[in-house]
Amino acid sequence: MSTMPETPEVNETIQVGDQLPVTEPSEEFVDSLPQDLDISAFVGPTVFPDVGRRRVSGSIYLILAATCAAGAAQSPNRGLLAAAVLLGLLGIYHFISGWHQRISETDALVVATRTVGFPVGHASAALSWRGLRSRPAWRILLYSADEPPSMRGLVELDAMDGHILGEYTEKNPEDWSKFGL
Repeated sequence: MSTMPETPEVNETIQVGDQLPVTEPSEEFVDSLPQDLDISAFVGPTVFPDVGRRRVSGSIYLILAATCAAGAAQSPNRGLLAAAVLLGLLGIYHFISGWHQRISETDALVVATRTVGFPVGHASAALSWRGLRSRPAWRILLYSADEPPSMRGLVELDAMDGHILGEYTEKNPEDWSKFGL
């Protein structure tokens, strides 16, 4: 449970033209995040949600489509039939694009580290999708382990079977000299 910071006491009210009065605090107000939103206190791995959860919404769309189709059979309203068709198509699309990814971000990082050919320091993984059926793919940005990093690489691999879709490595063009590195 988070606690709100205390409100500072108000010394005086200043009238500015026809605008609302401006109040001046007696002490400086410091804003802070609630404890449950403070990421620096978080300990543990980040878990990416499975794309297969799309099948839940696909099921809901198909149930709504069946309900609309049953209503269309009892009613002369053609809008119910159109809704049944559209919801049915949308539900089918959610089912065929609801892949269950088999490669986790940790496994993808291991494959990407082996692919780039240099010792890896910092790395970042992002889940993306390819094609009409939204097949999941990992895009991993890697920097070499030296300080400052002399190399960087980008590896894209399929999140279903782990095969490499593409990779690119280059010398790091970023200039770190202004930071004293």
